[in-house]
Amino acid sequence: MNCKYFGSCASCTLYDKNYDEQLNYKIQREKNRFSNLTNCDFDIIKSKDSNFRNRAEFRVWWEKDEQNDKDVLFFAMNDFNKEILKIDSCEIVSEDIKILMPKLLDELQKSMILSFRLFSIEFLVSSTSDMLVTLIYHKKLENEWINLSKQIEQKFSIKIIGRSRKQKIVLSSDFINESLNINSQEFKFAYEENGFTQPNTAVNVQMIEWVLNNTAKSNKDLCELYCGGGNFTIPLSKKFNKVLATEISKTSIKSALRNCSLNDINNIEFIRMSSEEFVEALNEVRAFFRLKNVDLKSYDFDTIFMDPPRSGLDDTTRALAKKFENIIYISCNPETLHRDLEELLKTHKIVRFALFDQFAYSEHIECGVILKIKS
Repeated sequence: MNCKYFGSCASCTLYDKNYDEQLNYKIQREKNRFSNLTNCDFDIIKSKDSNFRNRAEFRVWWEKDEQNDKDVLFFAMNDFNKEILKIDSCEIVSEDIKILMPKLLDELQKSMILSFRLFSIEFLVSSTSDMLVTLIYHKKLENEWINLSKQIEQKFSIKIIGRSRKQKIVLSSDFINESLNINSQEFKFAYEENGFTQPNTAVNVQMIEWVLNNTAKSNKDLCELYCGGGNFTIPLSKKFNKVLATEISKTSIKSALRNCSLNDINNIEFIRMSSEEFVEALNEVRAFFRLKNVDLKSYDFDTIFMDPPRSGLDDTTRALAKKFENIIYISCNPETLHRDLEELLKTHKIVRFALFDQFAYSEHIECGVILKIKS
């Protein structure tokens, strides 16, 4: 990938390396990090080397054009000094977003109603080019804004949401439709605005496939913590008798239920609670009203799947995981994963370890670990 903002835009911190060089740098770093825990070969899931992000957010910046005596609108990112860097393109976003960016900005700039006090723009697009654009303002949005924004929706065949303080205006829809081919099987998802989605669709598909291909079919049940909108849950449900999945976010639970319906899946039960609360419920430490229709004792678990936030697992969740025969752990933070594995390896052994290059040209890399209880 060749970007004219390499070395200026702080989004890509490994700008001085080509794709393979930056990936090898991260692979070696993680091999060193985990060398005291395992010497197994890492499975490496590579990204496309450009146009891989299907979700992106940009600041919007006004600047006076002295030559034409008018204000001009720009996209903006932070530079390495945390100052505003004006940009007119981005090479890591999907082709759909890249093509729309300048056209959308030109259209917004034609109207003060659309452009005045516009603060940032968020893009979310599916692999089938279903595009949702959120325009975020520091002003109240009135009917004139709605009418003009509807014209842009129609012109570019996109969906627009307007946001301001205590305002969310959905012009047509607040989600995009996604269709993923996972191990030659189609899965449908609805991704909601402001909900969590994996930003690199191609890598996400390969992550799911890696989990599926390394998980044996079981006549027992799966426990999943931090399930989000069912990204892993729904494909994994094909491998188990039943699935009990937890998530703290109302938006994510709503998405997960919709995604189950889209795929005609009926062996998953979703409960909205934190992992700590779930441990308390499972151990009968506390009774929860939201579980009044859930029979926890009916489940016969042999596998736990966890995809926690960057902070990793808490003490009670680590203790819970150690009771399962199989552990599948997806991590967005190798540091907390290393800490958690030091405890989990007291009872389990690593059978597969993967690195997923979700965020090429950045320091970030995600990990996947499959563990089995020691005999």
